[in-house]
This record gives sequence, structure tokens and C-alpha cells, in this order.
Amino acid sequence: MSFVHPFLLLTVAIVPAVLVAHAAMQRRRARYAVRFTNVDVLATIAGGRPWRRTVPLGFFVAALTALCIGVARPQARTLVATDKSMVILVLDQSGSMFAKDVQPTRLAAAQAAVRTFLDKVPKRIRVGLIVFAGEPQVATPPTSDHQLVRQSVDALGTFPEAPGTAIGDALAAATQLAQTTLADGSTTSPEGSTSAAPGAAGGNASSAPPLVTVLFLSDGSQTRGLLQPLEGAARAKAAKIPVYTIALGTPEGTITRYFGGFQRTIPVPPDPSTLSAIAEETGGRFFDARSATAVQSAYARLGTTLGRVPGHTEVTYAFLAIAAGLLVASGVLSALWSPRLP
Repeated sequence: MSFVHPFLLLTVAIVPAVLVAHAAMQRRRARYAVRFTNVDVLATIAGGRPWRRTVPLGFFVAALTALCIGVARPQARTLVATDKSMVILVLDQSGSMFAKDVQPTRLAAAQAAVRTFLDKVPKRIRVGLIVFAGEPQVATPPTSDHQLVRQSVDALGTFPEAPGTAIGDALAAATQLAQTTLADGSTTSPEGSTSAAPGAAGGNASSAPPLVTVLFLSDGSQTRGLLQPLEGAARAKAAKIPVYTIALGTPEGTITRYFGGFQRTIPVPPDPSTLSAIAEETGGRFFDARSATAVQSAYARLGTTLGRVPGHTEVTYAFLAIAAGLLVASGVLSALWSPRLP
């Protein structure tokens, strides 16, 4: 914890001064008590449980301490949203995404999860969307208008099933989109290179998280494309862009195809090993989602963490609320437990 005005913590010195003053008053009170000749009445006034006289004082001292800390404006270290961050969503829309091992389909579960992500991610963070099958295409350029991204996600199910899965090309396209967007926004490194910009989050670039994160969801292994998955991951790594991968589906997943009038069932298991290797190569994280609930949970968790950087948030209000509650408690207990004349 840090403080905006740390020198005001010296006001805590008031607390021991209050305790000393209270002790002096108690000694003076004891001297006068011995002059009271009616012992029965004195016992009625001073009797009861001795700890009742200390509890209100303890609450008052704690409230005073909280107030003294509050005036110094304490700050807690936490993750704070930054408008310099960008998240590129990359979604597989190949034919295997219509498998129903994840209800209602893998693609529908992915769409619902992305909507959850858009609800969780800070509004000022730019979000872009790339969809891919045999080749990648930009569905929505990075924008802080998350409703546009939501509309593109909603439209995915209306497209016909597309063949092929080009994972490496999709990763390269996400990297290129991020670099182009940052270059257009005049975000450059000190040397003037835009390719290094995604890794600099201001201040100390070596310790700060990247500006850009790729959130990659696919269910299958690579079947098409110019680049192999790890070649695409190498481009993201060179740009200092971590890739968070989610393998959607179960090993028992299948789709139905018709060839020459005959129905054929084709197995479409996910490829967790490749997606895990991509995450490890780029410094991201891998999630194995075998149900709609699992993919929802992963996206919700990422939505509350991605696009945020280490920072401080002021918690003065918390100390003031604690102090107010303690003062009320001290006053109420003093009124209930203070001795009264008969």
C-alpha cells in the first residue's frame, strides 16, 4: 500500500496522545471516587463489567486511527484498465466448429463466450476480431465500440461452413493487424520502429505487460495455410504479443458430410498440444475447454484481466467508511453501557 500524502501519516501520533489523556482522566476520577461516602450508591454507579468501559474506547481509538490513515489518501496496488491496451480476438469458423459435442454447437458456444468477454472487458480497451477457416479475414478492426464487435460475432453463424483451418496464417494476420493499428495510432518505440510497439506499455517496458494480447480460439489441427502454427506464433513472439489459446471441443467430436450421396461421419477432435505450444511460445496461457461452461468461464476470467496494467487505486473511502462505522459503534455502546446516577 502507498499513500498520496505520506507525511500526513504523522497525524497518527494523535492516537497515543488520546490514550495518555484518557489514562490521566481515569486516575483523576479514581481520586474523587474515594471521597464518595455512600458506598452502596457508588457500587451502583461504578459496578458492572469493567471491560464495558474499554470496548467503546477501543472502537474510538480504532476509528481515529482509520481517519488518520484516510487523510493520507491510501492507495492499493491492483490492475487498472488502460486505454492503450488492445485485444485481438481470433475465432475459428471452419466446418468442424459446427460439431455438437459442445452444446448447442462449438461455434455457438464460442459466440456466447465472446459476448461474455465483451461484457467483462473495460469499455475503453480496443477489441478487434479476426475470423478464419482456410484463410483469415478481419471481421472488425480494433475499436472501443464493442457493439460493432458483438454484431460481427453474432453474424458468424449465418455464413456457410468453410473448409480448412489455417492456424499459422491467422496468428500472423492478428500480429499484422495489431502492428498496423498501433502504427496508425502513432504508437512507436523510441527508435521509431512500430514492430516493437506492442511490447511497450509505457514506463518500464521490461516489467509492464504488453499493449496487445491475442485471444485465440480453435477446435482443430492445422489443415491449410502458408505458415505452420509455430511459425505464426514466432511472429507474435517477435512482436512481444502473448497469445492466449483455447482448445474447444472433446476428442469424441464429429461432423456429418455427404459425399456422392452417402453420409459420412468425420471425427474432429481438438488439437490441445498445438494450441498449448503456441501459448507457451508467446508467453500466453492455454485453456482446455470441453464444454460451453468451461469456455464461458475462460473468457469471463480473461475479460477481467486482459487490457489491464499494474497500477494503484485509491481506497480512502474504505478507511472513511470503517472509521464512520467504528465511531457509531463507540457512541452506541457508550450510551448503553455508561453508568447512570440512580
